Amino acid sequence: MPTTFAELALSPSLHAGLDALAYTQLTPVQAQSLPAILQGRDVIAQAPTGSGKTAAFGLGLLHRVDPGVMRTQALVLCPTRELADQVGKQLRKLATGIANLKLSVLCGGIPLAPQLASLAHAPHVVVGTPGRVLELVQKDALQLRGIQTLVLDEADRMLDMGFEDAIRALVKRTPKDRQSLLFSATFPDAIRTLGNAMLRDALEVSVDGGAKPASIEERFFETEPARRAPVLASLLLQFKPESAVVFCNMRRDTEEVVGSLAHYGFTALALHGDMEQRDRDEVLVRFSNRSCNVLVASDVAARGLDIDDIGAVVNYELPTDADTYLHRVGRTGRAGRSGLALSLVAAQDHARVALLEARQDRQIRLERIAPMEGKPGNAPQAKMTTLRIDAGRTDKLRPGDIVGALTGDAGLAKDAIGKIDVFATRSYVAIARAQARMALDRLRAGKIKGRKFRVNLV
Repeated sequence: MPTTFAELALSPSLHAGLDALAYTQLTPVQAQSLPAILQGRDVIAQAPTGSGKTAAFGLGLLHRVDPGVMRTQALVLCPTRELADQVGKQLRKLATGIANLKLSVLCGGIPLAPQLASLAHAPHVVVGTPGRVLELVQKDALQLRGIQTLVLDEADRMLDMGFEDAIRALVKRTPKDRQSLLFSATFPDAIRTLGNAMLRDALEVSVDGGAKPASIEERFFETEPARRAPVLASLLLQFKPESAVVFCNMRRDTEEVVGSLAHYGFTALALHGDMEQRDRDEVLVRFSNRSCNVLVASDVAARGLDIDDIGAVVNYELPTDADTYLHRVGRTGRAGRSGLALSLVAAQDHARVALLEARQDRQIRLERIAPMEGKPGNAPQAKMTTLRIDAGRTDKLRPGDIVGALTGDAGLAKDAIGKIDVFATRSYVAIARAQARMALDRLRAGKIKGRKFRVNLV
């Protein structure tokens, strides 16, 4: 089995992308699947988030794409827009050395018209959510007759979200001799059934998604159901993670938990499937740029979350199955860092604890912590605050323009400026909390790239 990318028979045009990303060593899922993928074989792989699966299927599909042929040759389906955006960004980086490659990200939650316009010239690679891709296919705006590689990424979550009919409809419109690659964090019966329907003589790969990374400390705390919120506040105050994701089983609970945490003085935001896409984008920006230190999320909404340095994961309630628990916990302790997983356990959750004990072959010790009483007064505040600028890529605005305006007329030191995210019509910049008001006032009084734009704190 190969251990480095240099051992693979990759197209020379892919070496620039590997160099740009500093990829040299293969991860386990890449070592097990890439040789077969490069040979054109179908693959079904069980692989958790953060395992390197995007590069595995990305290199495979880019290896086969011919940029001189103007038709759509590869289709990647993802459960959420956030994940599709991340996959699209990574594929673009991998394709750095491929001249004239066109890649389109096609997702719901944003206007259809610009996507229709972008398809006037067929992209070589499409990354998108099943519903929107099917809608564009049914409008004859997107043709799948030339698909050579079809990828289902996080297939289990796509089925959980009700995309099975759309996926099957899209599969039927692709050539029978295509290569199919299915990646899933879990292998429930529905995935096996779908795999049997779309894959031929597939190589089955399983990367150890069931065992937790050794660097994650897991602790379980008893609570009464009505005391979950004050127990959660006590845990966050005791462990003081720089950033935390709190998982709720029900999306309606996310807003209630955010309200409770705000009462205790924490900077918290909710992320769930009922939110408008622009609001979801804004929440993710604020969490990733450290303007919010607690994200309260449902499982489906957090599926596209790809942040390496999450200090702690908290299960507000234990999930109903061990796979979901392990997937949640796997979001901390990534990229070589240590992680912390805290779980609240009520009396009715003991059967779920037993499932985890059986899965992990160990006994779980339940601890106790006093619920928070009143307001603590010393809840950790987020280090940054976010400014929203109502201008973006369509206004030819770049991160460098924003930095120039802040360090020039606004007079900020560079180390007071954090992460900058530029979207089509909006841009976000993180500013050190103590200097945010000054930066806002000076940007409003001055100009960015010689023009005045509306600027607000979010």
